Amino acid sequence: MTDPLAPAAARGLVLLGCGKMGGAMLEGWLAGGLPASAVSVIDPNAPADLAGRGVVVNAAPPASPAVVVLAVKPQTMDAALPTVAPLAGPETLFLSVAAGKTLAYFEAALGRSAPIVRAMPNTPAAVGRGITALIANAAGEAFLTFAEALLSAVGETVRLEAEAQMDAVTALSGGGPAYVFHLIEAMAAAGEAEGLSPDLAMRLARATVTGSGELARRSPETAEALRVAVTSPGGTTAEALKVLMDAETGLPPIMRRAVAAAAARSRALGG
Repeated sequence: MTDPLAPAAARGLVLLGCGKMGGAMLEGWLAGGLPASAVSVIDPNAPADLAGRGVVVNAAPPASPAVVVLAVKPQTMDAALPTVAPLAGPETLFLSVAAGKTLAYFEAALGRSAPIVRAMPNTPAAVGRGITALIANAAGEAFLTFAEALLSAVGETVRLEAEAQMDAVTALSGGGPAYVFHLIEAMAAAGEAEGLSPDLAMRLARATVTGSGELARRSPETAEALRVAVTSPGGTTAEALKVLMDAETGLPPIMRRAVAAAAARSRALGG
C-alpha cells in the first residue's frame, strides 16, 4: 500500500509557523512515520527541542518541496508569506490553515498556477481528534487527496462544495472548541451556585461534557435522540431544558448569534 505521506518524505515538507496548530500537525506527521529530516520549520519562536529531534529549523528549505504548510496567524500572513513565496510552482502544494485568508489572496501572492488548498482545522487536532474542512483552487484539485492525508494525521477531514462555506466552518468547528470549553466553565459555575465546591463542580462538568462527547461520537443515534433519551418527562432535566431551549432566551438563539459573529469576523479577516 502506498504511503500517503511519501511525497513529503521524498521531496520535503515546509512548515511556516509552528505554534499550537502547526505543532499539533507536526507531531501527527512524525507519529505517522514522516522522517523528521524531511521537515523544514520556519518560525523564529520554534520549540527548542525540534532541532534535536532531527527537524530542520530556520534553515534554507528545499527548492521544490512537496508541500508548504502555512500555519501562521492570519494577522501575520502578509509579512510571513513572502518568505516562502519563491517556492511556489505547479508541483508544490501550498496548504493554508489560516482563518479568513482566501484562495484568491494566495493566488495573488503565489500565482494561479500554484496548487493551493485552504483548510480549517480545530484544536482537538492536538489529541488527534480534530476535524478539518478543505477547499482547493483549480490547480489544487489534484492535490486534495494529498492534503487530506496530511490533515488526517490529526483527525477527520471533509471537503467543501464552495469556498463561501469556509466562514461558517470557521465559526462552527474552528471556534467550536472554545464554545465547549466555555460551556464547561458555565456548568461548573452553576454547580458552585448550587453549593458544590469549585473543584468538585469543575470535575463533574468536565467529565460530563467529555463523556457526553464520546457517547455522541460512538453512538449511531442523532444528538436529538441522545438528548431525548436522557430527558424524563416532568423530571429535572426537562426543567433545565425548558430554560436552555427557550426560543428567545435559550441556547439556540445565543449560539446563532455567536456563530454569526464569528463568521462575520472570518469574512472581515479575508478582506
